Amino acid sequence: MMEAIRGFWVASATPLASDGSVDSAKLAAHAKQLFGKGVDGVVLFGTTGEGTSFNVSERVATIEALLEAGIVPERMGIGGGFPAISDSIALTRAVLGFGLRHVLLLPPYFDRSITAEGIEDAFAAIIDGVADERLRASLYHIPQVSGVAIPATVAANLRKRYGKQVAGLKDSSGDFNQFQAFRAAVPELAITVGNEADIARAIAAGGAGTICGMGNIAPELVKDMLDGKDAEARIQAAADIVVKTPSLVATLKAILAAQTGDAGWLRVRPPLRALSDGTADKRKLDQLVAPAIA
Repeated sequence: MMEAIRGFWVASATPLASDGSVDSAKLAAHAKQLFGKGVDGVVLFGTTGEGTSFNVSERVATIEALLEAGIVPERMGIGGGFPAISDSIALTRAVLGFGLRHVLLLPPYFDRSITAEGIEDAFAAIIDGVADERLRASLYHIPQVSGVAIPATVAANLRKRYGKQVAGLKDSSGDFNQFQAFRAAVPELAITVGNEADIARAIAAGGAGTICGMGNIAPELVKDMLDGKDAEARIQAAADIVVKTPSLVATLKAILAAQTGDAGWLRVRPPLRALSDGTADKRKLDQLVAPAIA
């Protein structure tokens, strides 16, 4: 059993049925297709997966469905961030019961005035409430989205308090100086990056790998970065296609729809709005991915 998330994990998009529920069969097929391209695991209901739009029971039901479809728990992680600490505890307890151990925990969000001590208290309340030595939590640092940063001192304190239960940290800030600050403060944490262009230098600096959204649509290109190939310019150009749009998730799903020929991938949950077509972006992406699969 992997003690922390390492290597190449994809922050999976979440396909939706016509009624807005999770299309678990399509999600399982997507995960298997990614595994066939060298992906080590998938994290469900993170930022790319519209995680904050799904409640505890929906996330639990999706995990059950994927297990029934043959996705092993060792290759799944789940976003466990909620405004209510009790929800994070309930979800984490449930998935641990299914054999999953990797839960990504957001800091408390909504209140931007929270102190470092308050952030640590909130994480501690989740871990204490779960009270299960099997937990291998990853702290999730994405302040440009959540509005709340995780101080490096908080990560260090939590590791000292809980040992391997705080196994990793995902840094999606896109600020390599922040990654280096986490590495300096808590070198024993498995620190993954979300910014694809940072993968190679993060690994060279002791990073554990990546949990990234671009793996949904360009796994070959991400794999090149992990394998030490000169792909930084291409991965940055590919990421720009998605990131420099009004909605990263809607654009990524539109590209998935164009790649698969399945318009169902276009569906998003409010407040996001679906795009009508991702064909043009798919063509741009194909030109960047081509060298990776040549």
